[in-house]
Amino acid sequence: MNVPVSFTREHYIPYVVPFVLFCVLTYVPPLFHISRGVIYPLKTVLVAACLIYFWGLYKHEISFSFSWLAVISGIVVFIIWVLSEGLYPQIGNSEFNPNSHANGAYLSIAFRMVGASLIVPVMEELFWRSFALRFTIRSDFQSVPLGQFSWFSFIFVSLLFGFEHHRWLAGIVAGIVYAVVLYRRRNLFDPIVSHAITNLLLGLYVISTGQWSFW
Repeated sequence: MNVPVSFTREHYIPYVVPFVLFCVLTYVPPLFHISRGVIYPLKTVLVAACLIYFWGLYKHEISFSFSWLAVISGIVVFIIWVLSEGLYPQIGNSEFNPNSHANGAYLSIAFRMVGASLIVPVMEELFWRSFALRFTIRSDFQSVPLGQFSWFSFIFVSLLFGFEHHRWLAGIVAGIVYAVVLYRRRNLFDPIVSHAITNLLLGLYVISTGQWSFW
């Protein structure tokens, strides 16, 4: 695949680096028994800083607007995420429990809520719905219009997005819904809002019920 060096450096990195950074800070620290109470705030701050640094390179894809489709789809994904619990085997499990951080439970919850509701939706939608959906159509992904449909990219990326999560089946459904929102609206802001609403509602549900495994 002949991809110019300048294209790779200037176009892939802003979409891939925040996602890779998030993954590294999620899966590597536990191998060294580093406290999640320390890592999640650090991960949230670093990924947010990364998105801000690169913001000028993809802000044109995000037009602020209101859409009932984004709101309703976010609520629907949340309902499916919760109601499907226990109906299928999960891949691993979350070990998050703020009660294990005696002196920082509220701070840990606050960072988790902010990270899940504000940072993760932007980071993941930029990677999965903007970069991956288009990259699987053409390596020069920015030559592909945002929201262009392809059966292969739609199915493949939705599956990968699902298996990124412990609750893989609910994750696949979420990936399908967020992709459909993008296809209908052709504006990355809409799946970001949908994703953010799902995570916000899930966070409120977790806090109110104490079912930390959802985080």
